[in-house]
Amino acid sequence: MKGNVIVGQSGGPTAAINSSLAGVYRTAKDRGAKKVYGMLHGIQGLLEEKYIDLSNHITTELDAELLKRTPAAFLGSCRYKLPEIHEDRELYDRIFEILNKLEIEAFIYIGGNDSMDTIKKLSDYAIITGHPTRFIGCPKTIDNDLALTDHTPGYGSAAKYIGTSMKEIIRDSFCLEYSKGLVTIVEVMGRNAGWLTGASALAQGEDCEGPDMIYLPELPFDIVDFRDRVKALLEKKTSVVVAISEGICTADGKYVCELGNSVDFVDAFGHKQLSGTAAYLASYIAGEIGCKTRAIELSTLQRAAAHSSSRVDILEAYQVGGAAVKAADEGDTGKMVVLQRLSDDPYQCGTEVKDVHKIANDEKLVPRNWVSKDGTYVTNEFISYVKPLIQGDVSPVMVDGIPRHLLTPKELCER
Repeated sequence: MKGNVIVGQSGGPTAAINSSLAGVYRTAKDRGAKKVYGMLHGIQGLLEEKYIDLSNHITTELDAELLKRTPAAFLGSCRYKLPEIHEDRELYDRIFEILNKLEIEAFIYIGGNDSMDTIKKLSDYAIITGHPTRFIGCPKTIDNDLALTDHTPGYGSAAKYIGTSMKEIIRDSFCLEYSKGLVTIVEVMGRNAGWLTGASALAQGEDCEGPDMIYLPELPFDIVDFRDRVKALLEKKTSVVVAISEGICTADGKYVCELGNSVDFVDAFGHKQLSGTAAYLASYIAGEIGCKTRAIELSTLQRAAAHSSSRVDILEAYQVGGAAVKAADEGDTGKMVVLQRLSDDPYQCGTEVKDVHKIANDEKLVPRNWVSKDGTYVTNEFISYVKPLIQGDVSPVMVDGIPRHLLTPKELCER
């Protein structure tokens, strides 16, 4: 590698996103990159020429290890949608002027579906103009909805947190008693794909029966049937715990959260901000049945809980970061690194690169045969798929009883 590398982070962060950043940095330096720049707030920050030299922030091996254990996007994130090339060629010219100025050989973008759209467009423009910079996508999303990859870094740690939290919630609910019963509804992230919500089934084991029902957004949600099932369960037990995806919709396509309050905020990619599904259902059930209800939103906790990261997840995140640099160094562009599962027992996984055009703006949903026939739980096939991804722990570096993270770049704080 003769030139420089630039790397950015985009979209929702994960507990493993910075492990990929560490993998990019270390591999780029090992392969001879002169400098490794970090975009502050992704492509949006690059357009404002906001970037740092990562060697000023990762100065020791301890820094690199702290970075792997630091949640959220160390470089800052964004949700910036590049226009189509024909709509604003001047903007693309501006981006490539900056890349020329920094002598960028490889552009690595760590993100999910929308980030791969950015890689697709930039690599297309480079081909059109004959520009030598190579563009590689590095997968990241707790949603686990990227196409062509077995799973995505970030998902394993989030699944581990969800399974653990669900088990603790069930234990807490079981210890309480109300005359008309208690219904606890736990809302898990997941707009269109139910990979995260399905992970709540990991709570099931010899010491825990797991959630009573699990509802994914892949199937239409019938609120009356839901009420009837909850009522039937309360006739058999005093505590009912249900996991639901924030994105569950009625048969006519209306988000359940919209039944309570209107959803006003929409991001640059047209995604509505979803929140309040559990709160609405808890209120509905209380009114219909007259029992005690609770609504719990795991919210950002499920993607920020680095203290319960999966060791497999952190190692694979680092691995795909390095693989992205390797692919660019060997001449690939317009590609994304994917994880290919080689075996389940023992679990083994390797990396490949795939055409980003076949990944960007697509969504991988939970297969229908991995959901029970009545649509209220996931199957053993789903659980067998997830379990290898949550194995092992990553011990935090503790200082005064609290995990230590790598200090956020001063330039990011001043933005």
